[in-house]
Amino acid sequence: MRGSSVLAVACMTALPATAQTAPPSERKEVPAPATLSVIGYPAAANGDGATVAGYNLSRWAEDWRKMRLPENRDDPIDPLKFLPIDSNGDVYVTLSGEVRLRVNHTTNPNLRESRAQRQDINRLVAAADVHVGPHLRGFVELAHGGISGVELGAPAATLRNDIVVQQSFVDVTATVGEVAIGARYGRQEFADGPNLLVSSRDNNTIRYTLNGWRAWARGRTMRVDLFDLKPTQYGDLGAEDDVIDPARRFSGITAGFVVPTAWLGGSKLYFDPFFWRRRNDVGAWGGRIGLAERFYLGTRLWGDAGRWTLDWSVNHQWGSYINQSVDAWQVFLAQTYRIGASPRAPRIGVHVDFASGGGGYGDGKLRNAYAPFGNNIYYSYQLFLTPSNLIAVAPNVTVSPTSKLRVTGEYMLTWRDDVRDAVYRANGQPFAGTQRVPDAKIADVWRLQAVWTLTPRLSVTGRYEHLAAGPALTKAGYRSSDFLAGWVSFRF
Repeated sequence: MRGSSVLAVACMTALPATAQTAPPSERKEVPAPATLSVIGYPAAANGDGATVAGYNLSRWAEDWRKMRLPENRDDPIDPLKFLPIDSNGDVYVTLSGEVRLRVNHTTNPNLRESRAQRQDINRLVAAADVHVGPHLRGFVELAHGGISGVELGAPAATLRNDIVVQQSFVDVTATVGEVAIGARYGRQEFADGPNLLVSSRDNNTIRYTLNGWRAWARGRTMRVDLFDLKPTQYGDLGAEDDVIDPARRFSGITAGFVVPTAWLGGSKLYFDPFFWRRRNDVGAWGGRIGLAERFYLGTRLWGDAGRWTLDWSVNHQWGSYINQSVDAWQVFLAQTYRIGASPRAPRIGVHVDFASGGGGYGDGKLRNAYAPFGNNIYYSYQLFLTPSNLIAVAPNVTVSPTSKLRVTGEYMLTWRDDVRDAVYRANGQPFAGTQRVPDAKIADVWRLQAVWTLTPRLSVTGRYEHLAAGPALTKAGYRSSDFLAGWVSFRF
C-alpha cells in the first residue's frame, strides 16, 4: 500500500487533534473574488459549486487569501492556507486535505435476499494549489481509497485505489474591462449545471473527474462557460493506471444570468440555460452495447426568493443509439420553505421529478432519459434508483436543533413512466426482468440524514434509508432493503 503511506504522512502531519475557528464577524477579510474581479459574477453561482464556511467540495474553488494577514489566523492549520513563496506574497501555495472514515451497511444487497453487506471505507486526500501572480495557477490533488468488510464482491476502483492523481490542471485568468475570463486544462472536477445531471459524486471514495479544457467569461450579471472533457478511467493500483477514457466525451456550453432582485422583492435567483453533447462508443441499454450520441438542451432556475429556496430544471434529450433515435425528457422541481425568519427555522419542502422511459429494449424510439454523471444518491442512498423511467414525489422536512446540527427526513414515492421498460439503478443498469412486470409502482423510500458540524473542518454524518419494494420490483423477484451509514470527515 505504497500510496496509503504517502498520503497518510502528507495529511496527518498537518492535522492537529482539535481545531477552532473564530466567528466570521471577528475575522478581518480581504477581497475574495472567485473570478479575480471584485465586480464579477456572484461566486455562489459561477459554476464551481457552493462554498460554505470557506470550504468547497472542489478544493480549488476556495479562496484563502485572507490568511495572508496573521491576525486572521486562529490555529496552527491556518498558515497552511497561505504559504508565500516570494517576499510580497504574489506567489503562494495553499495546502488542503481530507481524512474520511466511513461505514456502510446494506441489507439484501442488489435487492436480492442475501447476507447483508458491510463496507469499511477510508479516504485520504492531499492537495496543493499554487498561485503565480494573479493570473496563473496550478493545482494537484492526490487521493487514496481503501475498503474492507463483508460481502464486498469486486469493489470498483472509485472505492479501492492505492493512489490516484485525482486532479491536476493549470489555469490562466485575466480581466478585460469588467469581464473576468479564464481557461483551464487538465484533469478536473466539473459541476456547472443541475446537480442531478452533473456532480463531483462525493459519495465515492475517489471523486469523479474529467480531462480536457474549460473556458469561461464572467461579468456582473451574466456568464458563459464552454468545455470539452473526457472522463477519467480509474485503475485500482498506482497513479500510472488512471487514464483518459477514450470511449466517452462530454462537451457543451452553459450560460448564467442573474435574475433582477426587484422582480420578486429581494430574491437571489439565477437562470442557467445549457446545451451539451455526450458521446459514448460503448453505450448500453437492454443488454445491447453500441454507439450512443445524446444532446441536451435545457435550463435551470435556482436560488432564494424570500423564505423559498428553489431548484427547477428541465431538459430535452435527443440523438441516436445504435439504430434508435433518442427522444427523452427530464423535469426536476425542488423547493423548500423556511418557517420563520431565523436561518435555523425549520424548512418544509417537496421535490417532484419526471424522467421519461421506454424503448430501452429496442422498441421504437429510445425515451429513456439519462444523466451524464449526476448526483446518484438523490433518489436512493443505496444507489438503487436513477432519473430514467422514473416519476418521484418526495415531501421532506429539515430541522436544526442547534447551530451545528441539521437533520433532514424524507418520504419518497416512485413509479415508472413506462411499464414496458425496466427499473434502472444509479449506474444505468436495469433490474433484470422488471420490464416484463405490468405494474407502475417501484418503491416507497423513507430517508433520514443528520449532519453534525463540530467545526467548519470536522463533521459527522449519519444516514438511514428503508426502501420498501413495490410490485414493479417484487414481482420480478426483488426485495426491500435497509441502508445505514456513518462517517467522520476532517478537512483542512
